[in-house]
Amino acid sequence: MASPWGNGSGDGGKGGGPRNPWGSPSDGPSGGRGKSGASSLEELFKKGNGGGGFRGGIPKRPGGRPWWPILLIGFVILWVLLSSIHRISPQERGVVTFFGSYSRTMQPGLHMSLPTPFEQVTKLDVEEIRTIDIPSGESEKLILTGDQNIVDLAYSARWNIKSPELFLFRIADQEETISEVAESAMREAVANFTLDEAIGSQRSDIEQQVAEKMQTLLDEYGAGVLIRGIAIKKADPPAAVNDAFKEVSAAQQTAQTYLNEARAYAQQLTAQAQGESAAFDKVYEEYRQAPRVTKRRMYYETMERVLSQVDKTIIEADGVTPYLPLPEIKKRAQAASNQAVEAK
Repeated sequence: MASPWGNGSGDGGKGGGPRNPWGSPSDGPSGGRGKSGASSLEELFKKGNGGGGFRGGIPKRPGGRPWWPILLIGFVILWVLLSSIHRISPQERGVVTFFGSYSRTMQPGLHMSLPTPFEQVTKLDVEEIRTIDIPSGESEKLILTGDQNIVDLAYSARWNIKSPELFLFRIADQEETISEVAESAMREAVANFTLDEAIGSQRSDIEQQVAEKMQTLLDEYGAGVLIRGIAIKKADPPAAVNDAFKEVSAAQQTAQTYLNEARAYAQQLTAQAQGESAAFDKVYEEYRQAPRVTKRRMYYETMERVLSQVDKTIIEADGVTPYLPLPEIKKRAQAASNQAVEAK
């Protein structure tokens, strides 16, 4: 079988096979080679300029001096500029470390430092308000109240960085630490309130107590964190007893409504009795000063009140002008008018 490079032995010296791509120009049709063999790529790079070849390596400067010292100096200058000049924004602070140890804190503006790795600068946004939601997702966070009930709470803690150097070096896993402190403070605060207070009117008091307790604990830890506020987003009984709790709440509201109505009626009767008592005391004072006059006036007033509600019959006597029954006449006239209307 003929060689793929055409060694000239399999075709009777006719040169019928493919030629060696690396063969020298001196190879003849018979497949013969010169004494020095084929020229390689390496020989091309070794040829001088006179032979028209390529000279390998980095070109040299005039005078035969190399370029690498200038390139090295340029790289060092660029490295120093990029790692030594720092622009700190108004909302940022730059924490400088010297070989990993805290050195100083840069305020807003343009600052210089030693190049890396001698000094490194970590920029922190101290004005950004960060938020941690507890619990994360849709899970329940069950907390025991002061009256031995359980409430499902969902709340968030808002905070920002107060001291950058303390925030970086005093505590590890800052957000996880703040979350655990918030949960501890919430459980302590809710334990001071009943279930009705926790889900109702005292939620703002709970939020204030939690924020104050968190700030105290984080200051003791040296966390460098400022608590901006706590917001309770959900305060409900556990889902398993939520329906029963709603029924109990409705019954309690109905009972409270009846109690309010009873108190209002009692207050009305009390006010009426107090008014009657004050009127009696006034009449008694007048009676004590003039018994006969007061007694007669009371008699007249009583008879007037009684007789105004009944029909009266006047018996005629000698020497007395007869009584004209005007009320009876008025009644008869009204009855006659009604009958006429019905007849029509």
